[in-house]
Amino acid sequence: MDEDMITLDVEDHVAVVTMNRAPVNAFNRAMRDRIVAVFDEVSERDDIRVAVLTSSQKVFSAGADLKERPDPTVAGEFSSHNRITRETGNAIMECAKPVIAACNGTALGLGFALLTHCDIMLASEDATFGMPEINVGLAGGASMLKTVLGRSDMRLMFFTGRRLPAAELYRMNVLSAVYKADELMDAAMSLAREIASKSPVAMRYAKASCNIADLMPQKYAYRFEQDYTVALSKTEDAQEARAAFIEKRAPVFKGR
Repeated sequence: MDEDMITLDVEDHVAVVTMNRAPVNAFNRAMRDRIVAVFDEVSERDDIRVAVLTSSQKVFSAGADLKERPDPTVAGEFSSHNRITRETGNAIMECAKPVIAACNGTALGLGFALLTHCDIMLASEDATFGMPEINVGLAGGASMLKTVLGRSDMRLMFFTGRRLPAAELYRMNVLSAVYKADELMDAAMSLAREIASKSPVAMRYAKASCNIADLMPQKYAYRFEQDYTVALSKTEDAQEARAAFIEKRAPVFKGR
């Protein structure tokens, strides 16, 4: 079943999204459709405050399934393929809740691109990363690499198709942290629970603010953030956060 390709498990306001398409989580159309549906669900469910994206396989994702390529001679087939491919990453980036990547293995092509759409990237020590499109007759992904790499490093990876280890991406400030393989999920879940403890209303505004800051000049992005602050200050959660701080107690958020 398509649902088994990517599963969604929720506990204590944390959603774990797990890719399960053996052997290497190669993305076909059904898997793309499924990840869009899952993250749209995460956005709309009130019992979810943060999501963790990971894999049940030894490989995080080998990228696109090259056995299922659109036929350029069929009108509309490539356009349809490209549209759902774009939305695969956009569903993560536009998710109303923060998304933490727990990369537990190799992430190539679309697999690496998905990581760049996540809000926070964690990885295991044995993880490797690459955008090898140049090696298989393709030329996509530079726009995603640009969001996490400097100009020279982005071109180096894109032009050569080289794979870099997690330690190197951590040195380049692409990854927030690198853990031993058996410690990765515990670390990701600990971070997720910390984020989930915040006001869900405030976190929605925070996620939107980060996305705006990525796209707009600082002058205008901060203007939008100020509007968010004004709107947030009128919520019950904001009033509870201030009261809890003054009273030196843990806040009890209601999500409104």
